[in-house]
Amino acid sequence: MQSVSGRRQSVKRRRVVKVGGSLFDLPDLVERLRPWLPALFVPGGGALADAVRTLHRIHGLSEERSHWLALRACSVHADFLASLLQLPVVADPLHSPAVLDAFAFCQADEAHPEHLPHTWQATSDSVAARVAERTQAELILLKSTAGPLESVVDPFCPEIIRRAQLSVRIVNARA
Repeated sequence: MQSVSGRRQSVKRRRVVKVGGSLFDLPDLVERLRPWLPALFVPGGGALADAVRTLHRIHGLSEERSHWLALRACSVHADFLASLLQLPVVADPLHSPAVLDAFAFCQADEAHPEHLPHTWQATSDSVAARVAERTQAELILLKSTAGPLESVVDPFCPEIIRRAQLSVRIVNARA
């Protein structure tokens, strides 16, 4: 486990737990996620977002259109994860324990000046960081690998982490 800490820390903080889509094939996924409760889980796009990337490349979809389609993939995974964990799917990041509908959250977040860019530079990692920023929560990134922050997240995520001075933990959930 790697820890990256910003200035804002407290003993009892909200937790935003990003669950990488590459972890959805783990048969014991529920057991691996239970220790993180209570939390707001933010599922990644996984293979469904990869399919959107392929459509983007083949058909020349705009980055903005592809961004919103990939967020819909995260919404499908939210329903999947909520079924496994027996938690509600929510758009409001202040509800916890729950699973976030990234598409609905990002639609609502558009009203804020620091909303995410509509590009492949901001994936579900950035969505989770944005949620942690908005809720002043600790950010936990469950990945299939560990390493320095910049090597395991999308290019926009570190900017949010620095801007919000988030407390971040990167965990190899496959280990």
